[in-house]
Amino acid sequence: MKIARHAKIIEIIQSREVETQEQLAEALKNKGFDITQATVSRDIKELKLIKVMNAYGTHKYATSSPGDSFLSNKLVNIFSQTVLYVDHVDNFIVLKTISGAGAAAAEALDSLKFSGIVGTIAGDNTVFILVRKEEDTKEIIQKIKKLINE
Repeated sequence: MKIARHAKIIEIIQSREVETQEQLAEALKNKGFDITQATVSRDIKELKLIKVMNAYGTHKYATSSPGDSFLSNKLVNIFSQTVLYVDHVDNFIVLKTISGAGAAAAEALDSLKFSGIVGTIAGDNTVFILVRKEEDTKEIIQKIKKLINE
């Protein structure tokens, strides 16, 4: 059931623009799936769906595949155009982005698989990056600054 639901989610977001979890849940219900909001939320995380800006300036769900270099390039492009500045304290790095771009910036960093990054947490316009060793922080900041041409 889960595999079929995941396949249907991919089909839905590739065939139309889905902006919210509620819209996705409704589309799944219309396709005969009896699901809850919590299930949809878990599915989004498991499928590693991201929100990207569409041609109308709103956000929609899209797939993100680690092997998909086209998407990685798009994410890096989004990253370079939306990160405003980078700062750090010890082994924490903080990125400030334009409003609404925090999740895309974090996804871009995750897709780049920088050595030393333990994980990212994204808000609307802020990304926290946890670096494993404090001595790696400056190297990662340099890589980030290269990406944003700072």
